[in-house]
Amino acid sequence: MLPAVVEDLTAPWFADVLRRDVTEATVVDRSSGTTGRARVALRGEDAVPATVFVKLPPFDTQQRELVDKTGMGVAEARFYRDVAGEIPVRVPRVWFAETDGNHYVMVLEDLAARGCRFPSPDDVDIEARARDIVEQLAILHGPYWESERFAAGGDLEWLTARGTRGGAGGGVLDFVRNAVDTIGDQFDDTFHQLANLYLERAPDIARLWREGPSTLIHGDAHIGNLFVDVDDRTGFLDWAVVCRGPAIRDVAYVMCNSVPEDVRERIERGLVERYCALLADHGVDLDPALAWDQYRLFAIYSWLSAATTAGMGSKWQPSSVGINATRRTTAACAHLDSVGLVHSLLD
Repeated sequence: MLPAVVEDLTAPWFADVLRRDVTEATVVDRSSGTTGRARVALRGEDAVPATVFVKLPPFDTQQRELVDKTGMGVAEARFYRDVAGEIPVRVPRVWFAETDGNHYVMVLEDLAARGCRFPSPDDVDIEARARDIVEQLAILHGPYWESERFAAGGDLEWLTARGTRGGAGGGVLDFVRNAVDTIGDQFDDTFHQLANLYLERAPDIARLWREGPSTLIHGDAHIGNLFVDVDDRTGFLDWAVVCRGPAIRDVAYVMCNSVPEDVRERIERGLVERYCALLADHGVDLDPALAWDQYRLFAIYSWLSAATTAGMGSKWQPSSVGINATRRTTAACAHLDSVGLVHSLLD
């Protein structure tokens, strides 16, 4: 049986799923947000990891209902169970992952114990980090470009169903209205132009987001979902939004959400061109001019995610994280004239 609460993470359970002799399991730390998390110290035979990072359904009932409705937790566990082993970029090692209905559990590598660090927009090497992130995204996206595995009957068909969901549902619109009401007075006209545009044209914008060739994307690649390995390579964690979608969405998402405005404006055009060149190594022909327009379009997606998160206060992320990300994405949309682009595409 899958553990329902942290107290179920016992030594016998770990022994069963790790298939090793585990004599002791001690919960060192726990927290809950869009997922339940626990760091657990283990003792047993030599092959047993000293610590592991476990992900469970959220401990809060309301959060658990939201995650169940979106399928985020199950999707992430399924990714780690079925796909992570073949992904060509760095992801946490998977000791065990399983699903059962809305229940799921992931036993993952303790990245902090390995010596990995977790980047921030304030890092002195943020420009170099942004370059590596975009290069790693090209490595991720290339092998799955328009893959037949996404078709009906393919082993990645389930990612197609997730990717075709638009951002136009009533729930999303409610989140946007909530963001306007709760944080709108902290932002300039661009924020309100974006909100009004989205509230008025959400189905049309969602259609634009679904156009063009697609691949396997992380879906939520802001800097808080990244880590830096001991070899200085960027890795990707928190795969709850993994899906089939337009590749440039990941690029715009992280650049607009997580890179300081002055750095982003200086390097973004060149990085989009570099991204297209790297895709060519995988036989993918993506026109840089088209990629640039997609980048400008998906800047709005990055804003939507940041603004709706900030509007929830500290329920999903610390409030300062959401507010700062909203400032960066709002500035990006203004600089890229994303509102003007949407009007030109739709009208």
